[in-house]
Amino acid sequence: MSKFALAAALAGAGLACSATAISAQDKGQDADQVVVSQSEVEGTTPPADYFTGKVYLYMLTKPTAPGQAGTALVTFTPGARTNWHSHPAGQTFYVTQGCGWTQAEGQAPQRVCAGDMAYVKPGVRHWHGATANEAMSHIAITESLNGKNVEWQEPVTDAQFTGPAN
Repeated sequence: MSKFALAAALAGAGLACSATAISAQDKGQDADQVVVSQSEVEGTTPPADYFTGKVYLYMLTKPTAPGQAGTALVTFTPGARTNWHSHPAGQTFYVTQGCGWTQAEGQAPQRVCAGDMAYVKPGVRHWHGATANEAMSHIAITESLNGKNVEWQEPVTDAQFTGPAN
């Protein structure tokens, strides 16, 4: 079982992942090419101020000049979700396992499952996360603008979350 599949399985079982994440940039800042073994990529728990439920974050890359994109693998346990938020330069996420929800403000929630991709335009207020009954993992590709990649807002209420049929 791969480290990512194991992480998703552990997250689905409610078991915590800990330690400090390592990105390719952290490992070999002076190398032309860096390979990071899956055994070196460890999950962290992101700040509870921005998420509801258990969420695990695996930083894969961070914005490094001249580029402005960072990537992360995010695993949401059943019922877990982000707060409402927006990205000043937009975000793309690709669902790698399970199914979840994403909703742009003023629109109906949309179900996303493994293999689906979502693009959120710059400045659009939205949220995303697992369904109530199934874990969901996605790789997030988030652009930065003037050094900022997200504007966090209030939590998604239980009433907003349970609106979609799970």
